[in-house]
Amino acid sequence: MNRRQFFQSTAAGAAILSLATRRALSVEDSPGRTPPFLDLERLDARNRNRSTVVCQRGIVCSSQPLATMAGVDVLKAGGNCVDAAICTNAMLGVTEPASNGIGGDLFAILWVEKDQKLYGLNASGRAPYNWSLQDALDMGLDSIPRQSPLSWSVPGCVSGWGMLSERFGTLGLDKCLEAAIEYAREGFPLSPLISTHFSAWTDDEAPHMAAVYHPEGSVPQYGEVFRNPLLARSYEAIAQNGPAAFYEGEIAERIVAKSEELGGRMEMRDLRDHRSDWVDPVSSSYRGWDVWEIPPSGQGIAALQILNMLERFDIGALDANSPEHLHLFIEAKKLAFEDRAVYYADPEFADVPTEWLISKEYARERAALIDPKRASTEVRPGVPELDSDTVYLTAADGEGNMISLIQSIYAGFGSTICPDGVGFPMQNRGESFALDPGHRNKLEPHKRPFHTIIPAFMTRNGRPVMSFGVMGGDFQPQGHAQVVMNMIDFGMSPQQAGEQPRVEHSGSSSFRGGLMDGGGRVRLERGFSEDVRQALEDLGHEVRPGVGAHGGYQAIWREDQPLRYFGGSDPRLDGCAIGY
Repeated sequence: MNRRQFFQSTAAGAAILSLATRRALSVEDSPGRTPPFLDLERLDARNRNRSTVVCQRGIVCSSQPLATMAGVDVLKAGGNCVDAAICTNAMLGVTEPASNGIGGDLFAILWVEKDQKLYGLNASGRAPYNWSLQDALDMGLDSIPRQSPLSWSVPGCVSGWGMLSERFGTLGLDKCLEAAIEYAREGFPLSPLISTHFSAWTDDEAPHMAAVYHPEGSVPQYGEVFRNPLLARSYEAIAQNGPAAFYEGEIAERIVAKSEELGGRMEMRDLRDHRSDWVDPVSSSYRGWDVWEIPPSGQGIAALQILNMLERFDIGALDANSPEHLHLFIEAKKLAFEDRAVYYADPEFADVPTEWLISKEYARERAALIDPKRASTEVRPGVPELDSDTVYLTAADGEGNMISLIQSIYAGFGSTICPDGVGFPMQNRGESFALDPGHRNKLEPHKRPFHTIIPAFMTRNGRPVMSFGVMGGDFQPQGHAQVVMNMIDFGMSPQQAGEQPRVEHSGSSSFRGGLMDGGGRVRLERGFSEDVRQALEDLGHEVRPGVGAHGGYQAIWREDQPLRYFGGSDPRLDGCAIGY
């Protein structure tokens, strides 16, 4: 029987539908095992463009080599993984400015070895006090415009650096920012990939950042040295005076001045009153491995919902990236994202039923809606009983501390507006607010918008196993679930798990309101055969023509006795894993 025929057989479909034929695997059924990728006899050539990096004393994985090396230098200078992560993030703000920077937000999950505990950090900002749903409706808006200070929320990144450094760092922000200051001032040559970011827009399309990124009217080209002395100056102020330099000093004043110039609502009190928050990560088990995410206002729990449903099926009995495997994943994603469109929001303003959404009981109800023989075209959220552009990096040190960190300005170059003299664009995260008065994610003063960026972590029996993340807007929970299946169900190494071709499902369901009409669309990366494409279409999926590249991945897997780290880095981007 070929794969196309597989789901056309009721018996074959039922064979993988464990919900109908047997109870789901539990921790007792599958208590965890030594990862198969450590068995050399199991190694194969699946997309093995690179070897997994193995080391003991410390490791950094990021999407840009200079940033990765700077982070490793911090580890060698006596810093820990937190210091290395801040350094690497600051470097990425210099080298990948379209994707991240201090005009954006940050989230992190951190394993602290001496505490034997995971910590979560939500370093995202809020809407201005003087910006409301009624204001937007009075302006005749049906959505918040991207290229406008109306899309600004307070940037949380610098406060996140400060909180991480003060509580868990060892070197201080001044030392962590040294490399980024030097590279911003002296410059670095652009890679082919990064140069396309600079050439993707014209000065007429984004006049308020042309002076920074098209200096003297010239678009930096591949191989040319790009400098950002204004960003170096902003970094120097933060290094000398800490986060207060950003939220109370000249940088804050310049942000507010630009907002006032262009009709925005940001005021000094919005920046002065900003706070980031330590939060408890939330988790659900997947075949005996605990996967951890940051709770809403972000979308991390969508990955847990997808995995909870997929745990009802014997994924490991299927071929990786076969039509059977992809179909089940796509159907679980549809169900999770319809809940995402309705329930995910700032929990300080809305009743978000997180515990219910990630429960195994709810997963059983939702998985029962999956037809193993046909793609769904009408999907709706469950009903609870209620009372782009991003960078991801991960680092680990010789003491056993590990950090999973993600940072973004949302769209490419965010709002495409740089306040004068600061050297960075402001994020457009406020564009994510709904302008529907009945929606949980509706625009409200001093409220956090729905967030797409999500770091992830995995533990087993209370011990750290893997810090990982996948960039890419709505794709991120989909990427998390695919990586976990690659590792746990299919026994891939950290490098192989990130190199496998990926599938992305998209529909009209949105965190701004509205549910999916029809079955949505599927896009496959290069590496899938025409047979797989045809089999998915036979199942009723609308497969988009052509290929794309989905997300950017980094990961560190940990083994103890003795302590060793196994690092993987996505070949879709410029980055690398470097350990020592």
